[in-house]
Amino acid sequence: MPIVNRIAEFHPEMTEWRRDFHQFPELGFEEVRTSGIVAAKLREFGVDEVITGIAKTGVVGVIRGNGSSNRAIGFRADMDALPIEEATGKPWASQKPGLMHACGHDGHTTMLLGAAKYLAETRNFDGTVYLIFQPAEENLAGGEVMVKEGLFDRFPMDRVFGMHNWPGAPEGVFLHAPGPVMAAVANLEATITGRGAHGAMPHNGIDPILIASHVVTALQSVVARNVNPLESGVITIAHIEGGFTFNVIPESVKMRGTARWFLPEVGDLLEAKFKDIVTGVAAAFGAKAECSFTRAYPATVNEPESTEIAARVAAMVVGEARSRKLPQPTMGGEDFSFMLNERPGAYLFLGGGKGEGDAMVHHPKYDFNDDILPIGASWFATLAEQVMPRG
Repeated sequence: MPIVNRIAEFHPEMTEWRRDFHQFPELGFEEVRTSGIVAAKLREFGVDEVITGIAKTGVVGVIRGNGSSNRAIGFRADMDALPIEEATGKPWASQKPGLMHACGHDGHTTMLLGAAKYLAETRNFDGTVYLIFQPAEENLAGGEVMVKEGLFDRFPMDRVFGMHNWPGAPEGVFLHAPGPVMAAVANLEATITGRGAHGAMPHNGIDPILIASHVVTALQSVVARNVNPLESGVITIAHIEGGFTFNVIPESVKMRGTARWFLPEVGDLLEAKFKDIVTGVAAAFGAKAECSFTRAYPATVNEPESTEIAARVAAMVVGEARSRKLPQPTMGGEDFSFMLNERPGAYLFLGGGKGEGDAMVHHPKYDFNDDILPIGASWFATLAEQVMPRG
């Protein structure tokens, strides 16, 4: 069973939806226009129920198949964009300065809408499909909010599946693996307070910029010299803010960054070492430091049986040779992990091929590959028909 013919027929329509979403990106919990269009299209498709307002801007659609089974399956797509200035130059580029769909959530939403249109037309399954359009995946844990607001109590599904486009992989290739596929995430913050001084008289102050530089260097030893080389961990300082002119040593410096890991004990080690190094290095220079290690997302861990099902369906859509094992997990984070902690399920990657400039997600020149829209939609639709077959 290759790409569903009916879905292929409305590929041009799906492309129009995706490019419209792309032109009007919205940040997490602000997806008012996006979720409004999603809800309107679901009603237009004849979906049985459309529930809005979950996690503020989230939407859940309900499609009941032909039959009396109480089986149920959930499909999730994310809707939010990123605070990035787009540089693609495409005719459908973002019309909102400083905002863009740089991660492909516009494509994820469109693929699930395509599956919804087909499933509502055909209903060639025996059970219930829950279509989960989630807000705020980027840093705000919209998936966790949906779970806390009773997603699985209100919509009792047996399994839940999600998918992410992956520009680095060959176009139309599915990648999958049981177990951890994406890392746990923590947000790091530190403030180092020294003593300000004239830039030409540093002996009169305690330079927080110098101290921050030593902290960044020392943090690189945490993974290199404390984590088992056979395990994985990351500490990255991605933002340093301090000072305001050429010749003034500032009073304080703020630092922000991220930590990633798979094993809980590695996460505990990263937290302890981060705090020890920040406070210890600052103290050694006579400064003070405050820091926090805020755990954001748990690791995304695929349940083996669900992964096998998802991989088998992927092979039905794109062929055995194009349904492949994920070579290794990615240190990226994903709040679909909160859903997988509640229900068996799997999260797959769908190759988008090499785009212009080989831009990866979260890059100003990234754009979703519209050619894979019917592939993703067909995967969702075929999953429903295979997991909950009629008869």
